[in-house]
Amino acid sequence: MVSAEIGRAVGAAVALAAQWQSHTGSQEQRLHWEMLSKAIDGPELAEVLDAVSPRKQRQFLFAHALYTNTLAYHRMGNMSREEFFGFARSMLRNPVFREYWNASRPHRATLVGSSEEAELGCVVDDLLEQLEEADTDEWWVVGEAPD
Repeated sequence: MVSAEIGRAVGAAVALAAQWQSHTGSQEQRLHWEMLSKAIDGPELAEVLDAVSPRKQRQFLFAHALYTNTLAYHRMGNMSREEFFGFARSMLRNPVFREYWNASRPHRATLVGSSEEAELGCVVDDLLEQLEEADTDEWWVVGEAPD
């Protein structure tokens, strides 16, 4: 039942991705969403991921979908860097998302350092560190949005 709900949520993301047809890279984004949706709905496809439980695989796939959707919105110009930062701060409040983020660190290490994706990944890494070190429950004031 949870898988069906996640599948529907990813399906909605796929539908949203279909609206991006006029944007460069929209086909690649759509393919990405379709692959994520299939992996979430079909645990046997998710087995290509690291050896974690099927439940954790689905959670990580959904966390990945949330992050890549945010990244895509930023790249399309629908979200400023400051808004991206705020959304990342919100996602990092969730312990499953933080676990996904830490588990995906080796992948981010392979990105070309000068790429926007690598730069934003470093922004999120820095923000996570600041949130973990923060001595406040007021998570929304932690960190400063990059220029």
